[in-house]
Amino acid sequence: MARRRFFVDEVRAGHAQIRGDDAHHLTRVLRVEPGQKYELSDNRDVYLAEVEAARKDLVSFAILSKIGSEEARVHITAVAALIKFDRLEWLIEKATELGVDTIVPFVAERSEKGLERAAEKRVDRWRRIAREASEQSRRARLPEISTLVPFAEALAPSADLKLALDEQPGGQPILAAAHESARIAILSGPEGGWTDRERAAIVESGWARVSLGPTILRAETAVIAAIAAIAASHQ
Repeated sequence: MARRRFFVDEVRAGHAQIRGDDAHHLTRVLRVEPGQKYELSDNRDVYLAEVEAARKDLVSFAILSKIGSEEARVHITAVAALIKFDRLEWLIEKATELGVDTIVPFVAERSEKGLERAAEKRVDRWRRIAREASEQSRRARLPEISTLVPFAEALAPSADLKLALDEQPGGQPILAAAHESARIAILSGPEGGWTDRERAAIVESGWARVSLGPTILRAETAVIAAIAAIAASHQ
């Protein structure tokens, strides 16, 4: 059985610590004890470590060795329109499990009114969800969760290939469009779909319109399906 993996802020002089609520979870829920071995990541490297001490608000580790971690063959950025928070949080969790590198939420014309202002207070929660999903899925590095950006900024990610999910006919099948690029961005719209003005801006900005098939998927489902398809095609 694979060892549990946790993220730490830093590894210094052969030691690492987890404090606060995270330490409380380890000691009270997982019941970690001195002598037990776990894997730690400082968001750069992965280590095998042994628990030195476990108190309510502090768990300290001694680093035993560095563990090799496999580099992903494709780096995916999910540029996702703001949707209802429960669905967006599910998207963040599942996209993290699938290995996405960056998630950039943005405001679309048909994003539900009132979400934009509330979203500013949700970023820390989204990052916490991504951290927990990263530990569960044994990632070596955390995904970057961006603050909310306007539509114009969302159209300009750093990527070799830009694929825009579109429910309207005319888009290429996603796997036909997703060639062997190292950095791929996926753009997804809100629950009401793209407006004509947004669709025109997307094409003008160099995004390729792609399709996930004949059925209409929920916004969050479409993102996860696209990430899974691209990740699998780059194995």
